Amino acid sequence: MVFAITNPSNCPIAPKPPTKAKPLKSLLTVNALLHLTVSPLSLEFIAIIHLQCRYQEILTDPSYAGQFVLMTNPHIGNTGVNFDDEESNQCFLAGLVIRSLSISTSNWRCTETLGDYLSERNIMGIYDVDTRAITRRLRQDGSLIGVLSTEESKTDEELLEMSRSWDIVVAYDFGIKHNILRRLASYGCKITVVPSKWPALETLKMKPDGVLFSNGPGDPSAVPYAVETVKEILGKAPVFGICMGHQLLGQALGGKTFKMKFGHHGGNHPVRNIMGSRVEISAQNHNYAVDPASLPEGVEVTHINLNDGSCAGLAYPQLNIMSLQYHPEASPGPHDSDTVFGEFVELMKQAKQKA
Repeated sequence: MVFAITNPSNCPIAPKPPTKAKPLKSLLTVNALLHLTVSPLSLEFIAIIHLQCRYQEILTDPSYAGQFVLMTNPHIGNTGVNFDDEESNQCFLAGLVIRSLSISTSNWRCTETLGDYLSERNIMGIYDVDTRAITRRLRQDGSLIGVLSTEESKTDEELLEMSRSWDIVVAYDFGIKHNILRRLASYGCKITVVPSKWPALETLKMKPDGVLFSNGPGDPSAVPYAVETVKEILGKAPVFGICMGHQLLGQALGGKTFKMKFGHHGGNHPVRNIMGSRVEISAQNHNYAVDPASLPEGVEVTHINLNDGSCAGLAYPQLNIMSLQYHPEASPGPHDSDTVFGEFVELMKQAKQKA
């Protein structure tokens, strides 16, 4: 069961006791989820505390080491914190879960706010949570394993839908990275990886919902067989090209590629996403690029490298084609363009609906 909330802490998975925790900011405005499960994979769990104040004593009580503490009173933090009420010299709990965080404090002994107190001690905090709903769940099922995460989680209904409607993707391997496969699999895709010289006819016999042409090294003009494979598949299934795959698509569509003077290498290249009206920082590693002026009418340049104005992405809606010159899988690198995998899945879904 997942409780969606807003305004929690900027933190990843719940940390171990504070001595091993990394610096985290607590009780800040970042979208996240609180996930409760009966899985035995974590040691943290939630203890229900029916108190309006005295939260500082709970925070510093060694009995709560490694636990999530949930306060059932809807408003917490109005008295702030002070050093006189500490029960030990550090915080032991794994995280504090509350309904509403007071933005102001009013107590003559107060030395700092609850949020600042937790942040300084590397303790996670999460608020705007329906604590009464969680309390009812815990009263019904008993203590449960808990995880705090800033990553979105899928509901049971979404997982069931994914299991019923696999998107079959054939991935051509020109040097494919595992994280590309992981990101597609995370959307429920069933992926078959084939070698770069795999015949297009054999791919089409598999009746894929989509075809991926992966990243890889070198000059796309040195693999004319791959360009022919792309040509045979275009229009018969949605296609997504990454890096080398992007260049192969450019040539298959009638465009030309050229060798860049310096190439693009590194994880800090700014790219303008024209379709999304935003700038994304990207990881790039290529020495060749597609010449947008050589592309036929109807092919859209969707992304532009802001360092040199080169083409960083293409789309041809008429044939359900999309591509990126850089690495959206971010392994290593920034995650700004990670949503492109969801866009490819959506492209496949739309194509299936039209079929």
